[in-house]
Amino acid sequence: MSESDVITLTYAISPDDFTRAGEASSDVKGKLKQMGVCPEAVRKVAIAMYEGEINMVIHARGGEITVNITPKQIEMILADAGPGIPDVELAMKAGFSTAPDEIRSLGFGAGMGLPNMQKYSDEMKIDTVIGKGTTIFMKVNILPAS
Repeated sequence: MSESDVITLTYAISPDDFTRAGEASSDVKGKLKQMGVCPEAVRKVAIAMYEGEINMVIHARGGEITVNITPKQIEMILADAGPGIPDVELAMKAGFSTAPDEIRSLGFGAGMGLPNMQKYSDEMKIDTVIGKGTTIFMKVNILPAS
């Protein structure tokens, strides 16, 4: 893969489909491993993307994830047409959740999604508009093999 090469992967995320939640992040993890991406970057991408994917299933009526892979970084763009995030600062607090009880009973909605997305990405930006949706940009740098 040369410096200018970009591999783009796109995934449609279905709303309320917990049986398929995590398939996109698992697929990306497998592809990154096959490409020989360093294990630390693979781990960070898998965790950050999984958390975002679950949030899209729970809160945002699904959406689309685009992953751009270059020799230096993995960029994830998670876009939805959900309700938007009313208070991003509050939503970033560990343990804060707006997930309904039925989602929590399934083991989801602990309020760690956005905090973990930030923790496991090297760069993260949230663009949200109430009633229109949210787009989250995350980047994970690929460290050269030592």
